[in-house]
Amino acid sequence: MRSPLRIATTFLGVFFALQGLVWIAKPGRAAEGLGMPLLDGLGRSTQIGDFASFFLAAGTTMILGARTGNARLLLVPAGMLGAAAVVRTLAWALHGAAFAAAFIAIEVAVAALLVVAVRRLDAAG
Repeated sequence: MRSPLRIATTFLGVFFALQGLVWIAKPGRAAEGLGMPLLDGLGRSTQIGDFASFFLAAGTTMILGARTGNARLLLVPAGMLGAAAVVRTLAWALHGAAFAAAFIAIEVAVAALLVVAVRRLDAAG
């Protein structure tokens, strides 16, 4: 039987990977979900490429990290999400961005869950 932590980590990975696919298939919808307009020109290329890559890489490493023996891979998306929370806070503090409390809370919570998962899943084998 799979542990609830493996199931939760896999579920999160699927959610993040699907979000990456939405950035490819319906970028306007994905941008709207994150509270931003879909940009034009080179900005659109950067926006879609960077966000799709971020979500696909985070989701894929969560799915792979949830597998037995691969828990250390979960440190990759944990680091990505932790860095996103820090940089969002810096954007607010240094550049006048709105303070994105809800997004920061989600990023910190998921990063923390992934770090806990690494420790517990490694111990469980």
